[in-house]
Amino acid sequence: MAMAAAKIAFEAPDNHKISCPSQSRPVDLAHLANQTMGDKALEAEVLQMFARQARALVQEMVTADAARMTAVAHRLQGAAKAVGAFTVAARAERLEANPEDAGLLASVHSAVIEADNFIMGLCR
Repeated sequence: MAMAAAKIAFEAPDNHKISCPSQSRPVDLAHLANQTMGDKALEAEVLQMFARQARALVQEMVTADAARMTAVAHRLQGAAKAVGAFTVAARAERLEANPEDAGLLASVHSAVIEADNFIMGLCR
């Protein structure tokens, strides 16, 4: 990935009309920048690792019993919070509390797909 493309992809737009534009995205890029101290290459690497991990955890959830679901949802929640994927984190937290709710599992899966698509768009 070219550095110029990475810089453009990861910089939040200068939009003063919206109070927190980054928080409306599947990944809060301002939070991620704080976590990586602004290192764009590290941001890309962390996001790609999160996307792989999130996909694997969702696949694991498909066959998990309630106890395993709770543990996997907790792992996903922590990973999502670390990168700023707060929708994924919130949904995983709800699933952790209600591990047998198929609707919540579908909701987590949907949020992971949305975050994954967002990350793929950034990391092209």
